[in-house]
Amino acid sequence: MTDTYAVIGNPIKHSQSPFIQHEFARQTGQIMRYEAILAALDGFVQTVKTFQQQGGKGMNITVPFKLEAYALATQLTDRAKAAQAVNTFKFRANGMILGDNTDGAGLVRDIEINRGIPIAHKRILLMGAGGAAHGAILPLLQQHPALLAIANRTPAKALALQQQFAGHGNIAAGHYQDFAGADFDILINATSASLQDALPPLPAGLFKTTALAYDMLYSSKPTPFLIFAQAQGAQHLADGTGMLVEQAAESFFLWRGIRPETQTVIKQLRDKLHHAS
Repeated sequence: MTDTYAVIGNPIKHSQSPFIQHEFARQTGQIMRYEAILAALDGFVQTVKTFQQQGGKGMNITVPFKLEAYALATQLTDRAKAAQAVNTFKFRANGMILGDNTDGAGLVRDIEINRGIPIAHKRILLMGAGGAAHGAILPLLQQHPALLAIANRTPAKALALQQQFAGHGNIAAGHYQDFAGADFDILINATSASLQDALPPLPAGLFKTTALAYDMLYSSKPTPFLIFAQAQGAQHLADGTGMLVEQAAESFFLWRGIRPETQTVIKQLRDKLHHAS
């Protein structure tokens, strides 16, 4: 019996997860199958249960189901509890569902290892207060930045996150305009604005010339946020391709107990996205 895994979302056909996980399996000699499953917006739980009953071993969860996945899990890792969102399931033999969140760990690994930029003592601006931001906060704070500022169109959501994580580090929160003129070392776009070809309402004067501008969205061309950041003088630009591969590697490690090599797969994925554009 080949172990089966899947990514579940809506929409799902754009997902690069099957490509990434098959490359990891090939590289590490693991016999496994990985597919993409489209779930109806009101059919997430039933789709997961069916996959589990058919012998599925694990799943990745993408938009818009990460909060539902958190509610469905019967066990949670510490980082999933902190994020209050789940992007990885591991199905136990006894029917239990372990929920994990590998997004933040993937982000941190991409910034620190692939980009060679330490997070410690840096001033970070995190844009957005949705599921993507939730998953990033604890892993970022565990690297001891000087400041993590959370900016959101609805400041109350940012303030709620500030309170939730207050014991873990130095956090500020507010509307985008509250941070006008406060320059940052690392600016991370965790909003979905780039999907709409839009930009978060950023004031000028946020970017040091040495800043890293990081868009969690992966794309074959620069996102509006990265174009804006470059115009504002940021020298280091990154999209979410590396994060996508790194969070997938974290999931693979949870399932198979082997940590795959990621650099090659990041390059393969960039080439694939470039040729598809």
